[in-house]
Amino acid sequence: MIDIRVPEAGESITQVELAKWLVSDGEYVEKDQEIAEIDSDKATLTINADDSGVLKIIIEEGTTIEPGKVIGQIDNSVKKEKKSVEDQGSQQAQQPEASEAGKPAGETREAIATAETIHDTSPADEVTLSPQARKLLDELQIDPAQFNETRDGKRITRKDILLAIASQASGKTKAGIPAEASWGGSREVEKIKMTTLRKKIAERLVAVKNETAMLTTFNEVDMSGIIAMRDKYKAKFQEKYGIKPGFMSFFVKAVTSSLPQFPQINGQIEDGHILLPSYADIGIAVSTPKGLMVPVIRNAESKTLAELEQEIAALARKARDNKITIEELTGGTFSITNGGVFGSMLSTPIINPPQSAILGMHNIVERPVAIHGKVEIRPIMYIALSYDHRIIDGRESVGFLVKVKEFLENPAWMIHPEKDPGEVLLGL
Repeated sequence: MIDIRVPEAGESITQVELAKWLVSDGEYVEKDQEIAEIDSDKATLTINADDSGVLKIIIEEGTTIEPGKVIGQIDNSVKKEKKSVEDQGSQQAQQPEASEAGKPAGETREAIATAETIHDTSPADEVTLSPQARKLLDELQIDPAQFNETRDGKRITRKDILLAIASQASGKTKAGIPAEASWGGSREVEKIKMTTLRKKIAERLVAVKNETAMLTTFNEVDMSGIIAMRDKYKAKFQEKYGIKPGFMSFFVKAVTSSLPQFPQINGQIEDGHILLPSYADIGIAVSTPKGLMVPVIRNAESKTLAELEQEIAALARKARDNKITIEELTGGTFSITNGGVFGSMLSTPIINPPQSAILGMHNIVERPVAIHGKVEIRPIMYIALSYDHRIIDGRESVGFLVKVKEFLENPAWMIHPEKDPGEVLLGL
């Protein structure tokens, strides 16, 4: 019999919440299989089985426990062939649920049909859910039957479900047709327990508003130069690095190129002193089903655009899949958040303590602007810098945002001119 203990979640974390058992009591588990999730005030962590055997649950979901406490046991004397008949039956019962076809799902079906999906090796009339998609539906308590049909019989992925949910939340399908209302006049109220992570996020947000002198300054950026560079080198960049060049890496590069001239933006207050790091650990805000997380890119100032793009994608994927570690979420000196992916035109982002500033990106919209006395249509993004006025004055905040704008509108300025500036910047 092997004890299942709660792992250490970080030096400052003394309690965690057993958020969810991923397997049932009495179920056979394989070695290294994910069997439970725990919520700390920083992230959601998974517990893996140390050996194969039958699981015995000791602590129920929703219980607050200390690291090191035994929450269950694995009877490793039981071999796989002795798996219970009931467990086999439950697995067989799940298969029709995932492959049942022929039931339209309204606007949800339309949203899924427009998303990128992964081809499955099963027959065209048998639609399946990927493991990550099924796990997400379980977390959100959504009936898989709503997502079990696509236009051409492809397997439904986690991304498809997120896109469908986003479409329903906006009240429209891809074609712009209003989605059906999700309520029908009843007086019921759903009560959902806040996770440990959500509670901590709430506490930190309130603390920032109460303990800092937060102000926000705004500017606008003509994104023509970056868009033209991405379009020109996109295929070559993807061929070399296996990933498309996004906008976030350009913003990280512009920030790290501007910080040396305005070091207070990268600083923080500690015990009556102002700390000014000689490095830039940039946090990238990521929206996950569990809440907002901010993975950190260490020494972002020394990384190329390709390295930034790859690390941003890897950290965002780990955050959304609950694979992020505490170390990857702590120690940032400056943060960037992108509300534009949700359609935000303008916002005042909240500082991520103990940092002193955060840059907000927004959507790109074609707007008329005056260029050398003539009106032209340009792709414009509004950007916002929220900062702590206790450490950063108006001159530094405005000057920094203007410098970021200059670098973004002239991306070649972020490098020393040699051969083609675009190729040098993109590392080609």
